[in-house]
Amino acid sequence: MRILLACEESQRVTIELRKLGHEAFSCDLFSCSGNHPEWHIQADVLPLINGDCVFTTMDGQAHEISGKWDMIIAFPPCTYLTIAGTRHFSPKCNTPEKIAEREKLRKQAADFFLRFANADCEKIAIENPVGYMSKHYKPPTQIIEPYYFAESVDDKENYVTKRTCLWLKGLPKLKPTNNLPRPKPIRSYTNIHGKTKYVDWCMTVGGKNQAERAKKRSKTFMGVARAMAEQWGKE
Repeated sequence: MRILLACEESQRVTIELRKLGHEAFSCDLFSCSGNHPEWHIQADVLPLINGDCVFTTMDGQAHEISGKWDMIIAFPPCTYLTIAGTRHFSPKCNTPEKIAEREKLRKQAADFFLRFANADCEKIAIENPVGYMSKHYKPPTQIIEPYYFAESVDDKENYVTKRTCLWLKGLPKLKPTNNLPRPKPIRSYTNIHGKTKYVDWCMTVGGKNQAERAKKRSKTFMGVARAMAEQWGKE
């Protein structure tokens, strides 16, 4: 199949699909960190989503897609869509001017998300955290966790919690590849109000700044990437 991986600089799903023989291309405004420039398009993805397009991968090779893509898997930016950022829209946390600016940016992010939902393609998957699009667009088809696809409780990379929404068109829900128990919180603490709070994987991701931490958190877990490729790549 000819598959477009939108907003995927990590190339994790692209690589897994390529292993299965699919003609998969990742596309992002950033250069790829997956070490396969020959499969990566560093450009605006929107002109490509409906197929019938010509593009150049990072190795300088030109490619042409005649007709529609057979599948689109999109990972649109979630900075202004995730539930984790809801507090920034509150007058308790921001000025009216900053709230208005964030609302403008959230609308732009939502419109970008919907371009994938409305793309001319028979098989579409859109990934995003729990948040704004569940009400603004519609509830997700499925909510998954990385540990559904971990090899064992010792699989440190994948045996973690991070609720992730999938909106699917023409594709089946992902089937968990194990029956492992839910991982326990990494640690807990008591806040200033005396309430117990739990620390999960997202809160432990390190980085020199917020942008770097966000980039690390946005990468698809390898277990999820393999499941997407192996289950949807057979459709």
